[in-house]
Amino acid sequence: MRLAFLTSTPLDIARGSGTFSGISTLARALANLGVRADVIAPRVHFPIYTLERLWFNEGLRRRDFRDYDAVVGFDLDGYRIPAGGPPHIASIKGVIADEMRFERGLTHATLAIQAACERRHVRRARLVLTTSRYAAARLRELYDLAALPGIVPEPIDLAAWRELFDENPGQPDPHRFTVLTVCRFYPRKRLHVLLGAAARLRERIPELALRIVGNGPEAARLHRLARDLRLEKVVTWLGDIAQPELAREYNQCDTFCLPSVQEGFGIVFLEAMAAGKPVIAARAAAVPEVVTHGVLTEPDDEVSLAEAISRLHDDAALRQALGQAGRASVHQFDAPAVARRFLEAIAHVK
Repeated sequence: MRLAFLTSTPLDIARGSGTFSGISTLARALANLGVRADVIAPRVHFPIYTLERLWFNEGLRRRDFRDYDAVVGFDLDGYRIPAGGPPHIASIKGVIADEMRFERGLTHATLAIQAACERRHVRRARLVLTTSRYAAARLRELYDLAALPGIVPEPIDLAAWRELFDENPGQPDPHRFTVLTVCRFYPRKRLHVLLGAAARLRERIPELALRIVGNGPEAARLHRLARDLRLEKVVTWLGDIAQPELAREYNQCDTFCLPSVQEGFGIVFLEAMAAGKPVIAARAAAVPEVVTHGVLTEPDDEVSLAEAISRLHDDAALRQALGQAGRASVHQFDAPAVARRFLEAIAHVK
């Protein structure tokens, strides 16, 4: 079988984030099953990301896909592919119309354009897949779909991550209580709530260390907030780092925390679980479907978040139990198993 994977998501983790990780991991897992997935991405780049996505899709109108058994378009990509070719499948990683609720200004306006394209994409496709029950419900509601999309979760390459953890060893500092977070800096990730919780814990946990991996549009605002909250000795901004460094950060943390209120899935939770780390997250969006063994807090509530961090700080046995349960749970998302689920989902499409 030969598949075309269409994506204008940047093909690196720093900019493409979980979407790139999910697509590339799935493509590799399919290759190991004897299925060729050709990733087709923009060759022409623009300083404005939305313009680049639109230009890429306009070019798809003139592309011949007859050599493929199916064409899989991720998110909005594929809304312009010609009719009459091989089966057209829309695979939605993040529902753009849902994400845009948390943005404002120019970002909100550009996401509105992308959401209109994604709506057209899913309504043209012969099959729509997404990553969670939450995302399926939002797709049906926001894009007026007649039926719920099929669900294939995001994959994680557990063998590759185990190797990374082994090759980049580390242990939590016994003199610190280290909380790690990893994300792109978007408003929906609610890093400001995490910073507020850290400020509340300054006296309760004087050894608290908050290490933040990532970057993004909210960086300047978040740095200012951390200064205003006098968190210079608590927060370490690591920026975008390579996977070996990230594996070491997972090894060295006591717990992982991301209070995001909008996730179509959340691959970083799988990474933390694979490292055997307890997870703290908000009870929102698709998070409860992924973090089934963790501490879930009230969304947008820094008091609830601070209490959760404090609880894990005080209870080493609970940290160990949650970490072990998460490590066992993450196996259901291992890339070979998810790749087989993906092939089963598309098998009947004609």
